[in-house]
Amino acid sequence: MRRAGVLVPLATLALTACIPHVDRPAGYGNPPQRPYRDPPPRRDDPPRPRDDSPREDTPPQDVSGQDTGEVTTLPAPRPAWEARPVSADAKTIHDTTYVVRPGDTLSRVVDRSGASLEAIARANDLESPYSIQAGQRLQIPGGRYHQVRRGETGIAIARAYGVEWSRIVAANALVEPYVLRADQRIQIPGDTGGGTASASERAQAFTLDIDDILTGGEPALASNQAPARPIATPRRVLPSNAVVTAPARLASGGFLWPVDGKVVKRFGHGASGERNDGIKIAVPVSTPIHAAADGVVAYVGDGIAALGGLVIIKHGGGWTSVYGHASKLLVQRGQSVKRGQTIALSGDTGFADRPELHFELRKGRTPVDPTSQLPRT
Repeated sequence: MRRAGVLVPLATLALTACIPHVDRPAGYGNPPQRPYRDPPPRRDDPPRPRDDSPREDTPPQDVSGQDTGEVTTLPAPRPAWEARPVSADAKTIHDTTYVVRPGDTLSRVVDRSGASLEAIARANDLESPYSIQAGQRLQIPGGRYHQVRRGETGIAIARAYGVEWSRIVAANALVEPYVLRADQRIQIPGDTGGGTASASERAQAFTLDIDDILTGGEPALASNQAPARPIATPRRVLPSNAVVTAPARLASGGFLWPVDGKVVKRFGHGASGERNDGIKIAVPVSTPIHAAADGVVAYVGDGIAALGGLVIIKHGGGWTSVYGHASKLLVQRGQSVKRGQTIALSGDTGFADRPELHFELRKGRTPVDPTSQLPRT
């Protein structure tokens, strides 16, 4: 059974008309109406210098974490996984043995074999810095291997092959922070007989959940590219190919309640057997939703139909908070937020039963009962 926040695409199409409208932040719009002005580089383009400094026309930023009430219209980036299309051009190789030649490095073996460095290292119990010797026999694990291009995301790769991203994470033993590298090879699980994914397989990959966004939502970094520095206010919008990383550690003070209201659905399995990865808190429409702790916004949008208006914040130390069913979104991806700062207004968007907030806390990829981490009331 899929987790809360996941919906089969056909059902999404059928129920779209039932989802209330979500007011997005200033500068956040639909690409057909407001073209994306900073397209990611093509495969053969030379790397462009990265500039994280504020533009000259950017208004002075409020670094206090307080809402200013100002509205500024800026170009809107698409979700990171839509900014760089992925070609399903993985190469299929067979199990084989490679005899190390004089002067070989593991990177050279990777280039000659077509397998991934990590897969070869795991198959041969090699540890960093991956020392090998001439005459050594290396097992090359067969499979489909996709070579990652700059700006590609795990979600986009999974969609291109019609494979759930969680399966790719497992097949490649990917770990936090789950940021891919340009030119990295990753193994694509499933059929190795070649050919392209069918329309139905590709449709399955369009089913998003929170775990996908957390582990497959960031673009691949080029070797000379650093993650973007957090922005101070929603008046500046990061390009979709900028990588957003979590703070190094969770700030002192722990978590606070994002809203004051009655918990109407608790964490875990309900009477119907459906699992809830968070809690539902009933509140009036347009109630301010507060960040549970200091952090950086990892996602803002309405890409998961069941949760409607959605904000995800990374707090460091592996902690993430999730806020769903919002009617108005007040922050941008990559924005630094403070504990207690207003990040959205509550609503009944998505498949809410009433005006309410869907709130989750996660440690790594594991949902944690929020009430075990929040102050007792």
